[in-house]
Amino acid sequence: MTVVKTGGHRTTATSPRAEVKSALVRLIPAAVIVLAVMCGLGYLLTHPLRDTAFERWDGSVNRFLARHRQEPWTTLTHLLTFAAETYTVLSIGLVFFVGMRVHLRRWRESCFLLAAVAGEVLIFVGTTLVIDRPRPSVPHLDGAPPTSSFPSGHTAAACTLYGALTLIALSASTRAWLRTLAVVVGILVPISVAMARLYRGMHYPTDVLGGALLAVIWLAVTFTVIERRRR
Repeated sequence: MTVVKTGGHRTTATSPRAEVKSALVRLIPAAVIVLAVMCGLGYLLTHPLRDTAFERWDGSVNRFLARHRQEPWTTLTHLLTFAAETYTVLSIGLVFFVGMRVHLRRWRESCFLLAAVAGEVLIFVGTTLVIDRPRPSVPHLDGAPPTSSFPSGHTAAACTLYGALTLIALSASTRAWLRTLAVVVGILVPISVAMARLYRGMHYPTDVLGGALLAVIWLAVTFTVIERRRR
C-alpha cells in the first residue's frame, strides 16, 4: 500500500497484488456459501421431493416437449446448445479477456469476467460431485455428460458468460447501441440455451432454473466485489 497526495489530501493506493488478495478473501467464502445453497437445493429435489407430485410435474414438461419435437426446432436447438458448450465459453471468454485488457488498458473488467466464469465452473462441478440427479426419462438428443442433471451446466455457463459481458458493457461503455445489444444478447442467449436443453431432454425445468440461479447469485457477488467495490 502506498500513500498518494492529491489536491493537498493523502489517499492510499492499493497494489494490484493486494487488490487480488482482498478480492479472493471475499470471493472464496462467498463461493462456498453459493455451493452450499446449490447442494441444499439439489438435496431437496433428490430426496424430500423425489417421487412426489412436484417431481411428476417437473418431468411432464420434458415429456410434453419430447412428444412435440419437429423440425426446424430440433436442428435449431442443436445449434443453440453450442452457444454454451465448454469450448465456446472458453473461446469467447478468452477473446474478451484479452480484448478488454488491451482496449480499456486496465484489468478490472477482465478480472471480473475471469472470476465470474471460473467461479461458476467450480461451483457447478462441486455441486454435481455432491448431487446425483438422473436425467429426465425421455429420449435424449445429446450425449449425456457424466454429471448430475442438476444444475444445468449449459444454462449456468450461458447466464454467467453473457450476463457478465452485459454488465461490463453497461458499466464501461457509453455507446447506447452497444449497451442495448449487450442487454438483448444477455437475455435472449441464456433463455434460448435453457429452452434448448429442455427441448432436447437433457434437463428438468428445475435444473435450468437452478443453473440460472447459480449464475445470477455468483454474478451479483463478483460484480459487487470486483466492479462496484473498485469503483
